[in-house]
Amino acid sequence: MDDITRDHTGPRMSQIVKHNGTIYLAGQVGNAGDSVTEQTKTCLANIDKLLAEAGSDKTRILQTVIWMADMKDFAEMNAVWDAWVPAGHTPARAAGESKLATPEYLVEFIVVAAEK
Repeated sequence: MDDITRDHTGPRMSQIVKHNGTIYLAGQVGNAGDSVTEQTKTCLANIDKLLAEAGSDKTRILQTVIWMADMKDFAEMNAVWDAWVPAGHTPARAAGESKLATPEYLVEFIVVAAEK
């Protein structure tokens, strides 16, 4: 059986879980109260940091699920996403509307990636 490693483990979740060459990141949110643009930038910067720590990068993302508090912000979030995701390395992706942990959170990213 392959080992499962967990990093930044707290009482409810781990920020990084690795198993069988696959990296699972906990949902990433920005700073409560910031704009959708700023929250998205913060989420993506956190993803970059966590993937680097896990031995990967954004070119290795397999899937991203994006939850938004309001789909009216979809274009604003996509403007940041489109500038961040490398051409030719776009992952499978889904986006939907959902109530997030608090009303101040406007966007949350959930990422699955491959190790290098």
